[in-house]
Amino acid sequence: MPDIQTALDTAAQRLSLHDTARLDAELLLAKVLGRDRTWLHTWPETELTARQERRFHALVERRARGEPVAHLLGRQAFWSLDLAVSPDTLIPRPATETLVELALARIPFAAPWRIADLGTGSGAIALALARERPACDIVATDVSAAALAIARANAHRLELDNIAFVEGDWLGPLQEQPLFQMIVSNPPYVRTADPHLSRGDVRFEPASALVSGSDGLDALRALTRAARPHLVPGGWLLLEHGHDQAGAVIALLREAGFDNPEDFRDLAGQPRVAVGQNPVIP
Repeated sequence: MPDIQTALDTAAQRLSLHDTARLDAELLLAKVLGRDRTWLHTWPETELTARQERRFHALVERRARGEPVAHLLGRQAFWSLDLAVSPDTLIPRPATETLVELALARIPFAAPWRIADLGTGSGAIALALARERPACDIVATDVSAAALAIARANAHRLELDNIAFVEGDWLGPLQEQPLFQMIVSNPPYVRTADPHLSRGDVRFEPASALVSGSDGLDALRALTRAARPHLVPGGWLLLEHGHDQAGAVIALLREAGFDNPEDFRDLAGQPRVAVGQNPVIP
């Protein structure tokens, strides 16, 4: 049977078309062995059992066919959280942490704000806000019952009880709810004909969480038009968008009557989050 070093070298070669081939191999082998990557580096001469080798080979082959590592692990790190994910949810990405940072910068630490996360998926944004602002009450919606099941399980495992999950489309299930101090969303914003949809990890993610009309703005239009009646005066709307959509989303916010809309870049320097404030009534 091969030892850890040999198994990793072989797997990295098999995955050489992926930019993160070695890291992918280490993560997959760590999963099979029930160890962390540090242990792999410490005991490279340890031989795999036949069963471990078969399981590792199967995972490597699935990765070689393009399945996301997050799906193979059933896990994805986001913010300070380790989240369960599945093919029913969008895989949380580092760019979305920019939205969390911008939200936290506006929420006083001990403020008992009501916050809505629309299209929560795995619950990444809602759970990060719930962890960092325990005095807030957060409502997370999603049209997918399967995604909500993942989000609820994440909240339970993380022992976060200041968040409620509601099934429904965007603001639809919140019509009878009290007003919110903040609404956040990472909606679908990819164009229907975008060639990237046939490449990489997104092939294995739910299209409903990615695609939003011919220009990618259908969901963003709906959210900007519907949000203000659900916000207190002075309340905030924060929306993630595509790198080339900042101008369009700022225009949508202005058209909907939001004050001083502003756009912010992610850590990669790409325009990523648009922010608008509901006018304060004199």
